[in-house]
Amino acid sequence: MKIRQYVKISLLSVFASMAVTSCNQNKILEPVPLTALSDRVAFATPDRILAQLNGLYASVKSGQFLGGRMLVYMDVRGEDFQNRTGNGVTALFAWSYNQNSSNAEPLNAWSAGYLAINRINVFLKGLDDNPNVISATLANQYRGEARFLRAMCYYYLVNLYARPFPLNNGASPGLPLRLQAEVGPENSDLARSTVAQVYNQILEDLNFAEQNVLATHPSALLNVTRAHRNAVIAFKIRVLMSMARYADAVTECRKIVSGTTAPFAAPSGVQHRLAATYASIFVPPYTTAESIFSFPMTLNDLPGVQNGLGSYFGVPAPPQNAIADFNLDPAGILNNPAWTAGDARRALTAVAGGRTFLTKFPLNPYTDYVPILRYSEVLLNYAESLVRSTNTVDPLAIALLNAVRGRSAPNATYTSFATPAEFLQAISLERRIEFLGEGLRSLDLHRLLLPLPAKTGVPGSVAPTDANYIWPIPDAELAANKLMTQN
Repeated sequence: MKIRQYVKISLLSVFASMAVTSCNQNKILEPVPLTALSDRVAFATPDRILAQLNGLYASVKSGQFLGGRMLVYMDVRGEDFQNRTGNGVTALFAWSYNQNSSNAEPLNAWSAGYLAINRINVFLKGLDDNPNVISATLANQYRGEARFLRAMCYYYLVNLYARPFPLNNGASPGLPLRLQAEVGPENSDLARSTVAQVYNQILEDLNFAEQNVLATHPSALLNVTRAHRNAVIAFKIRVLMSMARYADAVTECRKIVSGTTAPFAAPSGVQHRLAATYASIFVPPYTTAESIFSFPMTLNDLPGVQNGLGSYFGVPAPPQNAIADFNLDPAGILNNPAWTAGDARRALTAVAGGRTFLTKFPLNPYTDYVPILRYSEVLLNYAESLVRSTNTVDPLAIALLNAVRGRSAPNATYTSFATPAEFLQAISLERRIEFLGEGLRSLDLHRLLLPLPAKTGVPGSVAPTDANYIWPIPDAELAANKLMTQN
């Protein structure tokens, strides 16, 4: 990514030229603003280093990235939402599989992702260049958190701009794998690594993070909003499943799921378990034991205009008729028999104007915590990986599935399955119900090499080998990076 405005890339380098002034008088008359810090000053104290780390979380949770739109893109590319506004700047082209390289959405998501990656790289270099400010153990903890975030950035980008790993074991063109801090345009030209190379780097980052982040933070808030060991493992499970490495996913699941019957719980670290009710996950303080990792939004730190999840999925109401670009498609999971009438998850929907909307996320102001990882996903991942890795349906897999389903639909749990395929179909439907609006549907379609489905308003499906199955590389990147190639 060529950084034409590279002086804005990182707080650490914005005012590096100001680190030395000509005389004391100038220091007094023209003081450097507190927010304008050279790299040495930015890493001069433990508090400043922690502030830099917090800034990394803020960058990744940009409303243009994982704080909003990325999750929307990943969900509306599936079959369960129907576009109602025709607004070309709020995921219409993502929903209709009709992106092009000049559209704003591919550019904004790419730019937000790589901006966050570079800030992470600058932070990692700053730690290396200032080794005596904090202890080696604390420095490695911070490195682990930063590398967890970098892995997350690359995972979402590679799933949007590159072919699925299982298509050819990752041989397709992936992403430019930027791992060095850039504060100028000198290294703009960088060829794409393969999908496999990107995934290998993601796993390398996660393995380092697992060994170095805290097992648990000192508060429930930090255990939801900062990386910890179980969060890293939970995300690694998702990554391994995207690589069709189901036996390895089972190994990771066993680290954070104990028992063979419900209730399941994490045996160490943060004591994750299912929340008592589904609805409790999506109301303040957003810190249930089920919430493994989320990006918090507050009145002083909102996702921005047309970025909040509620603005895409919430119930339209005067004077905010412009919100709620998507209602639930009647032909999708909404009316599937698997989502029974008595299922408590239906309480998080509402009808307005003859359409059904999702109410998991609050309307303006969008002060929800954006859910990235929940324990219910870990349980369903464990169940699916068990079956896919052994091609059998054992009682543990059914118990894991029923733990999630039974919380909301206790009268609709499963007793047996005739075949593994029947079980996998049931778990696919359960994932669509449980994680509706949380950005998992497109990820599931990709890892299973399923087409982007035809749906109401979009008559044709898109195969994994079709050009529009993945997003185009933005024109701006192609112009700036001479070694970049178009999808």
